[in-house]
Amino acid sequence: MAPTTLDDAFLARQKQRLLDLRRQLVAVGDAAGADEQALQAAAGGEPQDAGDDGERFAQQENDEAVLSHNERRLAAVDRALEKIDEGTYGISDGNGEAIPRERLEAVPESCYTVEEAADRERLERTR
Repeated sequence: MAPTTLDDAFLARQKQRLLDLRRQLVAVGDAAGADEQALQAAAGGEPQDAGDDGERFAQQENDEAVLSHNERRLAAVDRALEKIDEGTYGISDGNGEAIPRERLEAVPESCYTVEEAADRERLERTR
């Protein structure tokens, strides 16, 4: 495992950023769920024309995509918070190499190097 040179002040700032991000992601998820319930209630039992259905389905697809993205990001935030508690924040879960501080500043929930994250994303797209 590669040594990490992240100081306590940086780790404390990152933890607070991750906690704030977690709260935001949960709030967005809650709002999207409420929007979905409102769409379902508005459509319930009343005849809809094709335009209304198309618009509702497009909104539903968009909401589902946002929720899916946010669920993956929330899992990464939770993992990064675990890594801070474990003392392994800044070390890749994949190859054990150090994740550059600049990457952690840009994407605080990073648990992989840029190359590993790109490889994982390509794999996901092919599934």
